[in-house]
Amino acid sequence: MMTNTVILPDSTSKTLQDIDPHMDLQAEINRLRREKNAVILAHYYQDGEIQDLADFVGDSLDLSRKAAATDADMIVFSGVRFMAEVAKILSPEKTVVIPDAEAGCSLEDSCQAEAFKKWRDAHPDHISLTYINCSAEVKALSDVIVTSSSAEHIIKSLPKDQPILFAPDRHLGAYLERVTGRDMVLWPGTCIVHEQFSAREISRLKTQHPGALVAAHPECPESILEVADHVGSTSQILKFVHEAPAKEFIVATEKNIIHQMEKDSPNKIFHPAPGADGGCNCGNCPYMELNTLEKMYLAMVNETPAITMDEDLRARAQKPLDRMLELAPAAKPSQNAA
Repeated sequence: MMTNTVILPDSTSKTLQDIDPHMDLQAEINRLRREKNAVILAHYYQDGEIQDLADFVGDSLDLSRKAAATDADMIVFSGVRFMAEVAKILSPEKTVVIPDAEAGCSLEDSCQAEAFKKWRDAHPDHISLTYINCSAEVKALSDVIVTSSSAEHIIKSLPKDQPILFAPDRHLGAYLERVTGRDMVLWPGTCIVHEQFSAREISRLKTQHPGALVAAHPECPESILEVADHVGSTSQILKFVHEAPAKEFIVATEKNIIHQMEKDSPNKIFHPAPGADGGCNCGNCPYMELNTLEKMYLAMVNETPAITMDEDLRARAQKPLDRMLELAPAAKPSQNAA
């Protein structure tokens, strides 16, 4: 569902049909990067050719912080819409564009602001911890924004008698309940990628590769996490597969992250986790796949689709992000460019 924070191309904008099929897209994007003083960000779940062109590759919040620390005038965020919104929240003075305005997120879609407010109002004594995979409007209604790497620390820092609401990912929330021992009221959202993996097929694949370790994102259902050797955020999974002595890994998250794994550890073998039929393409996020080099080029030329946000919404959405850093000060951006 489109939010009101996106400015779309107009009738004067260039379209895909206007692109010369013989154009060197990478060269043109590099030219525009220099001309417009742009920084290009790519999430780990983007296609490899987009990752290789980016100035920074990483997790969504880490990327936004890195962009905020630059003197760039334009941020080109190759990810999904809520990620670009975070970049705008942290860099209100910069132009923030995205390759495709329809690149949303099933978690964001499952948790609309009006319904979220009613949920919050029904639990007035609860503190609202909200996963970063949500809209700016939902962030503005939350007490603390969390990431998959900071959430456990933040939950453990809260008084034991403090009731907690957790949205929008119920699988991540259930995992956090297990590792912290805290009962929370969970919003029923799920990630369409992580929910499709099959524990049975992963176990079958592990039988074929007996030395392989399973690394899973906590957005996966409990049945997947039970067969995992490591559970962690995207950056934590990357660290695990790089440092673990094993030579083979089964990766239960969006499979484009394997591109970075192969670059970091070229002597290791990585298998995408299978779905229920053993051969589905379930490890690809359909929203992330909407972004292409052609659309990135057009976004830089047209300076749309662009994220816009009134200052009241931006300031209210920034407060729970700042609160996360107060409660989890170790959650700081990495300094490494990809």
